[in-house]
Amino acid sequence: MRAAVHAAAEDLGMPASAVADAIAQPGSVDVNEDINGYLRRQPGFRWRRMVQDDDGTITDIVSWDSAADGRRSASGIMTETADSPVHATIDQATVDFRIVPVLQHTS
Repeated sequence: MRAAVHAAAEDLGMPASAVADAIAQPGSVDVNEDINGYLRRQPGFRWRRMVQDDDGTITDIVSWDSAADGRRSASGIMTETADSPVHATIDQATVDFRIVPVLQHTS
């Protein structure tokens, strides 16, 4: 079976950050549930994945219909989720937030 290759019309928000030690503990990713709820309410939201490198860096990959949708969501997340416990797990000085276009999608 041959994999399908498509030019993709989607953009990915990819914030990466160093996190507090607590994030590596079992159940600590659960603090993201309110962020998941926020994202689900945003226009253009498709899906979210979180990965952790060996050095502890978390990369949060969020798929959007457009870069504008991702930027609009990013501009409100800190104010609308200000009380979220997830913010205490992130070293804010290390956050690197990018929105990048998907050049190819293979399935």
